[in-house]
Amino acid sequence: MQITYRFAIHPTNKQQRKMFHTLKLCRKLYNWALSERQRVYKETGKGLNYTQQQNIIPIYKKSHQEYKGIQSQVLQDVLHRLDFAYQRFFAKEAGYPRFKDRNHYTSFTYPQVDEVKKTFSKPGYIYLSKIGFVKMTAHREFIPSLISRANVKFHGGKWYVNLTAEVEAPPIKNTIGNSVGIDVGLEFFAVLSDGTFIETPKHYRKVEKKLAKLQRQLSRKVKGSNNRGKAKAKVAKLHAKVANQRKDFLHKTSLSIVKRYKYIFVEDLKVKNMAKNKKLAKSIHDAGWSMFGSFLEYKAIQKGKVFLKVPPQGTSQECLCGASVPKDLSVRIHQCHVCGLVQPRDLVSAKLIERRGLAMIA
Repeated sequence: MQITYRFAIHPTNKQQRKMFHTLKLCRKLYNWALSERQRVYKETGKGLNYTQQQNIIPIYKKSHQEYKGIQSQVLQDVLHRLDFAYQRFFAKEAGYPRFKDRNHYTSFTYPQVDEVKKTFSKPGYIYLSKIGFVKMTAHREFIPSLISRANVKFHGGKWYVNLTAEVEAPPIKNTIGNSVGIDVGLEFFAVLSDGTFIETPKHYRKVEKKLAKLQRQLSRKVKGSNNRGKAKAKVAKLHAKVANQRKDFLHKTSLSIVKRYKYIFVEDLKVKNMAKNKKLAKSIHDAGWSMFGSFLEYKAIQKGKVFLKVPPQGTSQECLCGASVPKDLSVRIHQCHVCGLVQPRDLVSAKLIERRGLAMIA
């Protein structure tokens, strides 16, 4: 099982210049590799693969001396990133790979941290090859020997490092525990089958007007000017703040649920398809349902709990007695004409989700 730790890092001015320079050269290599794939395919009708492009790197570095200051594995990861983009395109999971500008290429990766013995040899620092020891604020404990990969990212005007650890999932505990079904929604962020209603924080909605104002200010700035760069940084900073607030809320909420229940059941929602609804897309993305499910899953595995996704079909159109109770989104109260049950529709859905989950593990 993979776990990712995200920590803030604080490079010196000299280190920061090196890191920005690394990003620039990685982006340049990515765009060159993409153009080469397009050129070869146009000329021969056959595309290049990762291995073929990797073999070209030594030749490319000889004609571009500035790449001597970048670790070779960092450059190899750039090609892996492009190859993965092509794999997703051919699998119809994403569009055709695009050329990157500096706003859309903001990280570089050390794929084999575990082989560099001095990576965590200095307390409070992380060693990044060709850059040096960079101060790191590790607000959570982690086992250095389990870290296999480090991704350095510039986001919202700050630097972060994402450390990937390979850990074994603990066995599921045999202690008797209770279960919960979770129904996510827009009126309430989530409703639990025990009757708990979790309010929607609406992080993006709260700053939407301020963000629109900053976007208008940005649009009036001259392209390429320093003022435009400053305006763009303000927009990015506000987006980063919203993202951090959302992630903090999801971490705390998911941890609270995992601590309380042994069996956790959610709907197997296709959030990407649901977000195609233009009227609901913004609210769905603001809620962060996919991230919430991911957090619940890995936290449950860490603590030896059971996490399971159940089929979502009919959970909002059925009663606990099995009768069909059709209703559209505007109807918020469930009223069964057979058994007479009257409850909030989201609560009934959560109970149905729990019932389906228990049936699946029975």
